[in-house]
Amino acid sequence: MPHHKHNFAETVELYAKRISSNDIDALSGLYDVTSQRLLRFAVSLTGNQHDGEDAVQSALTKVATNPNRLNQVDQAWPYLLRMTRNEALNIIRKRKRLSFAPNLSDITTLGSSNRLADQESNQVIWNVLISLPARQSEVVVLKIWEEMTFSEIAGVLEISTATVASRYRYAMDKLFQQLSPQQKTGEIDVTP
Repeated sequence: MPHHKHNFAETVELYAKRISSNDIDALSGLYDVTSQRLLRFAVSLTGNQHDGEDAVQSALTKVATNPNRLNQVDQAWPYLLRMTRNEALNIIRKRKRLSFAPNLSDITTLGSSNRLADQESNQVIWNVLISLPARQSEVVVLKIWEEMTFSEIAGVLEISTATVASRYRYAMDKLFQQLSPQQKTGEIDVTP
């Protein structure tokens, strides 16, 4: 799996270089490869699809208005995640919401699945995930779905590796406690 992660980061780097050289098609390519992943991350913070979409749109608009932005940083993908996180936090501040919305039935960011059971399991997991504090849920999303190391997550969130590990441990404990009744009956598979 880590091989996939590195290929993805390299793809983002290539788009960043193309965007900085005024390749108009590169911006839509960047959107195509990153938007679903950025949306999943933004929704883990904002708690709803629409605010997550707004955060992603704001971050990518900033890239479009300053084509050199991503090319001037050491690692474009973590920087784009950080931009999206900042936009999501701005939305939360503006709307003065301190808790997540309880229903994310319209979320489509977990990936495609043809089986109804998988979709129901994913919905249960997301409902539990969004019940966590944003500081914990964002770490879980970056660790599990983005396959980042604690060190990489620390860079994106601009916190210490120990803090990342602590938030992840607390989040996983809470997720396990809330999902364990379903897991015992074999209804939930928490594999991303």
